[in-house]
Amino acid sequence: MLKTLNQRIFLPAFVSPLEEKNQTGSKKQFARPKLDLLQPLRQWLDKIEIQNRKLAKLIAKLIPAQCPFERDLMLFGRKIGHIPPMCKLNPLYNELVYLRFRALCYLVDQCGEDIQSYC
Repeated sequence: MLKTLNQRIFLPAFVSPLEEKNQTGSKKQFARPKLDLLQPLRQWLDKIEIQNRKLAKLIAKLIPAQCPFERDLMLFGRKIGHIPPMCKLNPLYNELVYLRFRALCYLVDQCGEDIQSYC
C-alpha cells in the first residue's frame, strides 16, 4: 500500500482484494484475508486414514515423540546454553503430531499392540 496525498493506493499485482470490515467516521478499517499456501497439505495430512498396521508402525517410527533438536549445551558438566525445540517452527507440526497420535491409537485399538516402544 502506498500513501500519497492522504490517499491510499493499492497495488493489485501484490495485494488481493480486501474486505471492508468496519467504517468509523472517515477512517476505514480493512481485514486482509490470510494466504495459507500449506492449507491443502494440512488438509491432506488430516484426511489420511490409518487402516494398515505397517503404515501405522511406519508413521509412529518416522514422526518422533519429542523434538530431537532440543538440547542443553554442557561444558565441563555445566550448562552453558540451551537449544530450544525447533519443531514448533515447523508449520505442519500440529498435523504431524496428530497423525502420529492417530497411528498409535490404531495400533492400540485395532491391533491390540503395546505402543510403549514408540513413546
